[in-house]
Amino acid sequence: MSEEHGNLIKSPKQLAIVVFASFFVPLIIIALLMVYVGSGKTKGADAATAAEAANNLIKPVAMLDFKDASGPKVFKTGEEVYKQACASCHASGAAGAPKFGDVGGWSARLGRGYDGLLTALIKGKGAMPARGGASPSDISDYELGRAVVYLAGSAGGKFPEPKAPEVKAEAK
Repeated sequence: MSEEHGNLIKSPKQLAIVVFASFFVPLIIIALLMVYVGSGKTKGADAATAAEAANNLIKPVAMLDFKDASGPKVFKTGEEVYKQACASCHASGAAGAPKFGDVGGWSARLGRGYDGLLTALIKGKGAMPARGGASPSDISDYELGRAVVYLAGSAGGKFPEPKAPEVKAEAK
């Protein structure tokens, strides 16, 4: 009879070698992978440039906007709303979004008019979430309208600036 299913490790020396190999072989593989990935960096890119690039990537998501609740309402411009909520998709054309300033991409959409574009923005359309992913407490409908005018204007649209809402005087 053969011993096909016997112990592979027959001595303490073999056990020590297996334990050593099972610990250090993965470490060596990880170190080699780190060297391989690190060698693909572009020349001339220092730590400050890399940190600035990372900050620019997370800025639209990580930006905090503190407001004084007792202060007067200050409305954002169309450009500010675009940078805060719209640029993440419309700057790069992500998920089929028409790029900022792309006349061809915006031409069919501009035909819907200001009200059609604003309605699509508020309700959401295709891959674009409702309100461009912003909450009503952060960006009002008026500010979204200003962003529509700003984006459409970049592609040749001539929509008038929406009328500012009346600020309600607080009773004392």
